[in-house]
Amino acid sequence: MSNAPDVKRTIFYDYHVEAGGKMVPFAGYLMPVQYTGGIMQEHLHTRGHAGLFDVSHMGQVVVEGEGAAAALERLVPVDLEALTIGQQTYATFTSELGGILDDLIITRWADNCFFLVVNAGCKEQDIKHLREHLGNLDITYLSGHSLLAIQGPKAKNIIGELAPPANELFFMNGCRVSIGGIECYVTRSGYTGEDGFEISVSDENALALADQLLAYDDVQWIGLGARDSLRLEAGLCLYGHDMDTSKSPVEAGLSWSISQSRREGGSKSGGFLGSDRILRHLAGGVSKKRVGFVIDGRAPVREGAEIVDDQGNIVGVITSGGFGPTLQIPVAMGYVESDFSAVGTKLDALVRGKSRAMTLVKMPMVPQRYYRGH
Repeated sequence: MSNAPDVKRTIFYDYHVEAGGKMVPFAGYLMPVQYTGGIMQEHLHTRGHAGLFDVSHMGQVVVEGEGAAAALERLVPVDLEALTIGQQTYATFTSELGGILDDLIITRWADNCFFLVVNAGCKEQDIKHLREHLGNLDITYLSGHSLLAIQGPKAKNIIGELAPPANELFFMNGCRVSIGGIECYVTRSGYTGEDGFEISVSDENALALADQLLAYDDVQWIGLGARDSLRLEAGLCLYGHDMDTSKSPVEAGLSWSISQSRREGGSKSGGFLGSDRILRHLAGGVSKKRVGFVIDGRAPVREGAEIVDDQGNIVGVITSGGFGPTLQIPVAMGYVESDFSAVGTKLDALVRGKSRAMTLVKMPMVPQRYYRGH
């Protein structure tokens, strides 16, 4: 499988192998699921120090042209015209039926220029979607660029030395900087719940940039396994698991990502794909909701496990589950009928025919440590 011709490698492939990375196919790429220290160690290292993630498999896309903000607003329920230069926002590409085609981060690079980071498994369909709906704009896939994320409490010390202007950024803002003579675009963002940075860099300079970051004792490579457990504790969705075309952003617990101006009565109400259904969900509520759980015992409950009430009635399904190394207990998220969505609700998961007790908890399960200023 790993030798299949259609499986790609990022520019850091040899670095991962050298560091003991266990390489597995993921979203069309060979990616490290873990290194020699193992998922638990990598997870805790990120929470305590600084983890370096190769996220070059993600899609980096630039959309530019006259009226780019207004045009993109037809595809996302966000007020992009309100973004300042360098500011970024989380968004969902909604479908005509009000489902989620993908989730992404959009950064305003200039008045009529936006930088999008989309999921690896969706990037081809996303680019097709953009071209179909925004044919009059220039849509450029940055195929010659890599993406690194440095996450954790020590990330700011390291970026503070290498790129002082980037260390002044607040969460969800970006800027162009030079790191050791290498031109980069750095945003203060990430997928772990920790303070951290994502760095877009040309492939030709990517290894030299990684060398500078890895020269710090606090920095080590982190694989997909710990990336998953970190985002699960932080209550962050994984596309294709915790959200998909069958769920609206409201059902997925992402109402916060829908700008006030795009809602009923707002200055730019609706006007995006699927807005009728999504605004109806906002106004009238939904029959199912995404929620978080902690599980009794030590064994994790995995995706696909049915959720039952005390009468044995199926009331939902687990969409992500695993062991939470920070909390030292198994954690999960999933969808339940709204009547069962209150924090503190006791439910069971069915695992191989046996009931596993679990309690509905508020997400995120670990405190978010994003830097929003003093």
